[in-house]
Amino acid sequence: MEVLWLVEGMAALAVAGLGLMVVIAHITATKMANFSRHDDEKFFLTAENKKEFVPSIHDPPTRELSVVVPSYNEEERLPSMMNEALDYLEKRQKQDPAFTYEVIVVDDGSRDQTTKVALKYTQKYGSDKVRVLTLVKNRGKGGAVKMGVFSSRGKKILMADADGATKFEDIEKVEKGLEDLQPWPDQMAIACGSRAHLEKDSIAQRSYLRTLLMYGFHFLVWFLCVKKIRDTQCGFKLLTREAASQTFSALHIERWAFDVELLYIAQCFKIPIAEVAVNWTEIEGSKLVPFWSWLQMGRDLLFIRLRYLTGAWQLERRKIN
Repeated sequence: MEVLWLVEGMAALAVAGLGLMVVIAHITATKMANFSRHDDEKFFLTAENKKEFVPSIHDPPTRELSVVVPSYNEEERLPSMMNEALDYLEKRQKQDPAFTYEVIVVDDGSRDQTTKVALKYTQKYGSDKVRVLTLVKNRGKGGAVKMGVFSSRGKKILMADADGATKFEDIEKVEKGLEDLQPWPDQMAIACGSRAHLEKDSIAQRSYLRTLLMYGFHFLVWFLCVKKIRDTQCGFKLLTREAASQTFSALHIERWAFDVELLYIAQCFKIPIAEVAVNWTEIEGSKLVPFWSWLQMGRDLLFIRLRYLTGAWQLERRKIN
């Protein structure tokens, strides 16, 4: 009898705890997806150190490709990635003059010389090809990517991490993955770079705690939000301009779990998504603090699901011009 009471008591506590989380998730939710710019974030700096107003994702595209590089305290790792990316893009443009591109480095409120390092590439290649957007304060990776996407001019938009962990030439793989999804409904499609094929090797190099946290996170992603993508967190994603506009306009999360909400939104809008294996190398200097970052992402995953489930967050498809 005492065991039965204990079980019933634990069940009641679990139900009460879940109810409390639902209430907290609902009342703390911002109803509308936040997007606002500080006055100092409404322009890029040119090679001549002049201010140039940013374009809008809602304008017609004028470039074939935009590459958005979120950067926080990346003065040491950014040059390697930029050198590799720009070497590739310049060679591709020489082979095909019709190919046009821009690289947008979004300095997410860095305390180091990230902006200064990025501006050297603006001086070398010109502000039409390399643009630096410096945020007044740190928003988080998702917020930085969103600012870059909303300032882009490309028909296709690539998210690429500043550490250069993914070989930049693998853009051809995600481009093929995107093309294989044709025909695109309303010109919307997404191709996600994936490290899922490297999972066995990575487990062998990780501690038991990190492996446990990784599996726990993957389970929560699958159970709560995204069913068909094995690696939601790879920072190498290619979107059509229309898909980027629809998904980022509805995005609420600005920290590490933003990828999951982005793909959840795409899933709800029935935007086709491809998962494409890419080459990936662990680069030292990650800003992800294993335990606390995973804990924060786990909380965000639960809140994403609860807030959409309770109607605190609602999705509305925007009209595409």
